[in-house]
Amino acid sequence: MEGWFIVSHKFLVHNVGDSVGVAIEDIEAGEQIQGVILEDDSVVSVESRDFIPLGHKIALVDLDENSKVIEYRVPIGVATKKIYKGSYVHTHNLKTARWKYGE
Repeated sequence: MEGWFIVSHKFLVHNVGDSVGVAIEDIEAGEQIQGVILEDDSVVSVESRDFIPLGHKIALVDLDENSKVIEYRVPIGVATKKIYKGSYVHTHNLKTARWKYGE
């Protein structure tokens, strides 16, 4: 079909060194998926540990409790517990940087 194309990746990463990517479609638990780093068009692979809805974050690396979660090359929050590579990153395991930590 003219105008249609197949996307082989399921998440995008803004910058090299970011610790999370953003799902561009729903991701099922156990899927071996690829993402594209927008900064340099490189590809990163990860196995999803959880269901991750469209628009939500997936961990690209293991993150210890209280470690900074990096997106856009800046800390967007702090892990409230251990987060494993391929895990869903959201309010259940991330304290946002919008408010002071500990509030």
